[in-house]
Amino acid sequence: MTRASGAHTGTGAWLMQRATAVLLALLLPLLLWRVLSALPLDYPAWHALFTPMWMRVALLLAACALALHAWVGMRDLLMDYVRPTALRLALYLIVIAVLAGSVIWLAVLLGRLA
Repeated sequence: MTRASGAHTGTGAWLMQRATAVLLALLLPLLLWRVLSALPLDYPAWHALFTPMWMRVALLLAACALALHAWVGMRDLLMDYVRPTALRLALYLIVIAVLAGSVIWLAVLLGRLA
């Protein structure tokens, strides 16, 4: 039995994009409501807002979902519009470094609140 090359290669990316969009649609209103209801205006209030573990987990989960969502979109964009392979791979690495670095930085900041 022969298998067509390239068949269903975009299905995983499409599912990841949709799954992260649903997760963001659920988490971002919750986080926004929490921040707006607390109205933190100074550092102690911000610290108190992000001290509960559920808030830190929700924020980190939202950041991971946003980074995955952005990665899938940027990967598809670069695949479609950047033809030189070396340039495309360099841009992939830059995007991955920025997204991963941002999530790691947030995780470190949230870990310091414990």
